[in-house]
Amino acid sequence: MRNMFVFLTGLSLLTACAGSGTVPSKSARNTFHLSQFAKTDIDRAAEAHQREIFLSLRLLAEKLYRRNPQELKKSGQTSVEAGVARIFEGWHGWKFPELQGVRGIPAIHLAFREDYPGDRVLAFVAGLGSMIQGAFNDKTEFFLTDDLYPQGLHNAARNVEIAVWKLSNARDARGNLLLLSNEGAGPVLNLSFEREFGKIIASLDVLSRIVADKNNRTIVKVIQNLATAVFLPIR
Repeated sequence: MRNMFVFLTGLSLLTACAGSGTVPSKSARNTFHLSQFAKTDIDRAAEAHQREIFLSLRLLAEKLYRRNPQELKKSGQTSVEAGVARIFEGWHGWKFPELQGVRGIPAIHLAFREDYPGDRVLAFVAGLGSMIQGAFNDKTEFFLTDDLYPQGLHNAARNVEIAVWKLSNARDARGNLLLLSNEGAGPVLNLSFEREFGKIIASLDVLSRIVADKNNRTIVKVIQNLATAVFLPIR
């Protein structure tokens, strides 16, 4: 009983100290840590999928800044690297002054408002990142006591699809795209954005099915027309 008490106490301390609100580490731990005793295979799978999602999202932020350098200037950053680091490093809790106090889906909406004067790449990427983190209960490490919501992960994948459609189609009054991404003109097609978004969507879908099977839950699939689709709740 004493050993069990010590284990549970240690587990509660580990979960209380788990990172939250920002992004997961770029790679898994290479050395053994006592916290591994407090993780299930699904906890490790969740962390692996989360890492891959944010690696793709970070790459997308870099690509968007290179395609839309005018947005980088709005944030006052001197380089693409600095702009990306601002989004993905530090304990900001996904809250940035120019996002008017919002995160998640409201931040994504800001990116596609024609009258929005701020950095659209920041709004789009931070909005996606914080929305996805919401589906992970704002945690960056998972333990035995954590319980992910499979419907939220599934809905997050659908929300990414909607956001990608908006990215490819949202235009200003003159017909210009608000943000440039894939390049469909010219002799060579650039579909690198599409591939990275596809990885994010696939990771969320796979993890939602893993968690649903573990807890014997059913995922409700909502069919929407992307042109008129609304973002889905993640909690």
